[in-house]
Amino acid sequence: MIFETWSEEETIALGIRLGTQAETGGVYTIDGELGAGKTMLTQGIAKGLSVMEVVNSPTFTIVKVYETGRMPLYHFDVYRIADVEEMEEIGYEDYFYGDGLSLIEWSSRIRSILPENRTEIQIEKDIEKGFDYRRICIIQRIAV
Repeated sequence: MIFETWSEEETIALGIRLGTQAETGGVYTIDGELGAGKTMLTQGIAKGLSVMEVVNSPTFTIVKVYETGRMPLYHFDVYRIADVEEMEEIGYEDYFYGDGLSLIEWSSRIRSILPENRTEIQIEKDIEKGFDYRRICIIQRIAV
């Protein structure tokens, strides 16, 4: 599915929709260049899960856990990950295969350990269409 958003509010609204539809044990991967809107979409997803806390990027902590919603949200930012071993040190499998929603920004850096069943989200900017324009491609990956 491809979505186009033309404002921050529309990007957040799409995130709310995704969060509302999220199921326990789900994994969402979000990739896009710096400033593409990964964290903004994540904030919408958190709202869709009814997370009450302020959601921001866990760039320096790798993962933040939010437990006030209808299910836990495990928010990863793996931009600074040097190798997959760092993910093993934080026990990523407990999150990926846990009872909440795992949301991973910059997931392409850890592709080798991602579950086969996941929702991949790619966000692209196009300044020619406007500063707040985003093209958001969502692909559901299911192991066969």
